[in-house]
Amino acid sequence: MEDPRRSIDVAPIKDGDARHNYEVMLRFRDRLLSAGTVEGCYLSLFRAKIDVPPMFIDQLAHVILRNILDGCDDPLRPRAAEIFFREQKATVKDGHALLADLETVEMHASGNRYGSIGRLIVEAQGDLAKTELDVIDRANAASYWERESRHDTVISLTYGRAALDALARVIESWVWHFLQTRVLVKPIRKIEEERWAWHIGLDAESTAILNELWSGGQVEQGRMRRILALFHLEFANPSVTKREIAGRPVYLALSCDEGDVVRMKPQNLLLNLPIHEA
Repeated sequence: MEDPRRSIDVAPIKDGDARHNYEVMLRFRDRLLSAGTVEGCYLSLFRAKIDVPPMFIDQLAHVILRNILDGCDDPLRPRAAEIFFREQKATVKDGHALLADLETVEMHASGNRYGSIGRLIVEAQGDLAKTELDVIDRANAASYWERESRHDTVISLTYGRAALDALARVIESWVWHFLQTRVLVKPIRKIEEERWAWHIGLDAESTAILNELWSGGQVEQGRMRRILALFHLEFANPSVTKREIAGRPVYLALSCDEGDVVRMKPQNLLLNLPIHEA
C-alpha cells in the first residue's frame, strides 16, 4: 500500500490460482498506470485483445459515470446509467418494458423482501397495476437516493416514460465526456427510414437484429420483441461525421437476449459512431 506502483514478482506464489489472480490484477494495474486516466484505460481495452475480467470493465464504466453524473439532480439518470455497467432483467407485459437489476432479482427470487420483483421479472406473471414492484418514475424518483447502492429499483423503458428520456440524456453525456462531440438523442417508437445510413446496437442482440434488418433480411417476430428501446441520434455539428452520412441520423437500439437479460456494451457508442478519427 505504501508503494502501489512498485514491481512485484509473483513467481514465489506457490498456489497456481492465486498466482494467476495476482497476474491479472497487476496487468490491469499496469494498463491503468500506462493510460494515465480511467477513461484512457477504458478505451484502450477495446483496441487490443481484452485481457481483463468483464467485472473490471464494468467497474471502470461505473467510476466514469459517477464522475459524469456528479452533481446531477435527476435521480432517474444515475438509475438509467446502471444499465451501462450492471446486467438487467427485462420483462414486457401489457406493453410495459421493465428493467430490474439482474443480481437483485436472482438474490430475491426465492421470495424474500423483494421476491415480488423476482417473480414478476422471472416468470412475467401478474397484472402490473397490482404488483408491489418499486418502479420509480418522475413522481417518486427521489427515493432512489436513499437506496442507490441496493440496486432494488425498477425502471420502465416504455416509450414516453421519464426513465427512457433519462437514458437518452446519459447517452449524450457519455459521448460528450469521451469524444467532446455534442449529440442529441431522443427515444422513438420505430425507425421510419427503410434504408437508414447508420446504426449502432447497444448490445450484441441489437447489433445482430439491426444488421439483419439493414441488409434486407427478415427477423422473426419473437426476436423483434426483444428490442426494448430505440433512439434517434443526431450530431449538433454534422461536420464531425463522415461525409457520406452528414446530416443523417444514427439509430440506436437496446435489447434483451433470449434469456430476457440486458447486457449493454457502452463502448459501442464510442467505437462505432461515424465521426472523423481526428
